[in-house]
Amino acid sequence: MYAVVTTGGKQVRVSEGDVIRVEKLEAQVGDTVELDQVHFLSGDKGAVLDSAALDKAKVVCEVTGQGRRKKIRVFKMKRRKNYHRTQGHRQCYTELKVQKIQA
Repeated sequence: MYAVVTTGGKQVRVSEGDVIRVEKLEAQVGDTVELDQVHFLSGDKGAVLDSAALDKAKVVCEVTGQGRRKKIRVFKMKRRKNYHRTQGHRQCYTELKVQKIQA
């Protein structure tokens, strides 16, 4: 069984036991998080697209870590204008382990 959920403005396909990294959530390591914006469910009985059934569905996850991704470089330059800027950025993330999908 798998589900497609939205978190942090992105859609993620998850199954039970998966470990995913999503945009930073305000939760401590070991807390339980429920993702309730489910868009699609697929299981033994087939796909579920009924909006009334999807409103009741949720994905229960456990927070396994908080961290920051690898640094990226942001470089801006305008030719012949003596303008160039370099900046770095590290995006924060929350690591979740999917415990169960409640349909």
